[in-house]
Amino acid sequence: MSQQQSLIALISRLYRQKYPIPIIIIAVILSLVTSQWHSLPSFQKTDECEILSIYDGDTMTLQCPNKTEKTKVRLYCIDTPEKKQTPWGDKARDHLRAITSKHVRLVEIDKDRYGRTVGEVYAGDVNLNLAQVEAGQAAVYDAYCKDPKYKVAENHAKSAKKGIWAMNGLHQTPWKWRKKH
Repeated sequence: MSQQQSLIALISRLYRQKYPIPIIIIAVILSLVTSQWHSLPSFQKTDECEILSIYDGDTMTLQCPNKTEKTKVRLYCIDTPEKKQTPWGDKARDHLRAITSKHVRLVEIDKDRYGRTVGEVYAGDVNLNLAQVEAGQAAVYDAYCKDPKYKVAENHAKSAKKGIWAMNGLHQTPWKWRKKH
């Protein structure tokens, strides 16, 4: 049975049992929310990792206690200007360095075509990926991002004309800039 069919069956059953409309609405919302949780990728959490280096605004190298080799991490959902995109690339890198502590928590999501770990990185409770977007230091990489909170953050940064959104240009879409260079 599809999610839509299940939802219709739930509404019908509650309506037949004469539940008040607000209860039916709450049941529908809870049903939708829990179905979304189950459809999210299963993330593998690692222990606290040490930051070895921050290469640019969306790439870092970590040493995690459960791995003997260094872990090169590409930040999930975001793309920042390249270092050659002066001054935007340096600003994105410097911002990431400024908000990152010596130890972080890595939530692994995937591997990219270069073998890097793709993940979300947290300094305490701060999602560094999202913080880059909120500060206008990163664009949401729509082709690889399924999490709507990133697009919301990007829209806020655009409206406030923060960072890369202060002026138009290819620095706002690093993936297009890379194709031209």
